[in-house]
Amino acid sequence: MNALLDFVALVGRSVLGLCASSGRLTMFAARGLSHIVRPPFYGRAFLRALVEIGYFSLPVVALTAVFTGMVLALQSSTGLSRFSAESGVASLVVLSVTRELGPVLAGLMVAGRVGAAMAAEIGTMRVTDQIDALSTLSTNPMKYLVAPRLLAGLIALPLLVVVADILGVLGGFIIAVLKLNYNAATYLTNTVNFIETQDVVSGLVKAAVFGLLIALMGCYHGYNSRGGAQGVGSATTSAVVAASVLILAFDYVLTELFFAR
Repeated sequence: MNALLDFVALVGRSVLGLCASSGRLTMFAARGLSHIVRPPFYGRAFLRALVEIGYFSLPVVALTAVFTGMVLALQSSTGLSRFSAESGVASLVVLSVTRELGPVLAGLMVAGRVGAAMAAEIGTMRVTDQIDALSTLSTNPMKYLVAPRLLAGLIALPLLVVVADILGVLGGFIIAVLKLNYNAATYLTNTVNFIETQDVVSGLVKAAVFGLLIALMGCYHGYNSRGGAQGVGSATTSAVVAASVLILAFDYVLTELFFAR
């Protein structure tokens, strides 16, 4: 009986802890987003975050997209050839890249690179009392540190996904034409005929949500880090893991909203 009560108490504490963490995160997000639309706006901090998230993440996102498109074309050709449906390679590649693989893989790459950097930077500022110093100097830390990064993530990731979509389709085209001996004109025609506006728009909406989640997780875990260097390391790990899990979870939710019949 005591073991059962201990188990129920453990579950209850876990549920209450999850609710408390969710509430703190929601309040943090609301405060950060509210500061985006309220003056003053720190344009230099925003541009710095935009360059950090967008421009410096471009090489890893581009390489990931190109090789993803190549592998997708190769694998889909192997599978579709069993059903004599090789003509479907172009449509499969473009739909997979624009709807799913472009935004999801770009989000995961950026989460690993930028989410960790944000958490480490803000966490270091927290444990060295630099955030408290900002408050002493009458600078709102949420407005100066969090709001510009949230807005930059919201804008930068869709731009990265546009590049990822183009390069992913290009990678599939290269493999289809050079290795699988597809006709280039026919492949491009099939690509254009099968893609729809909704496919691209859904991927860009996902990217915007993923960018916001990555910036939010990096800022939240860094802002609330404690315990010196060890706390900063834990915050960095938590930011990347949380952002990655949320990207996959929200990917399903948004796919359900866009494509469920």
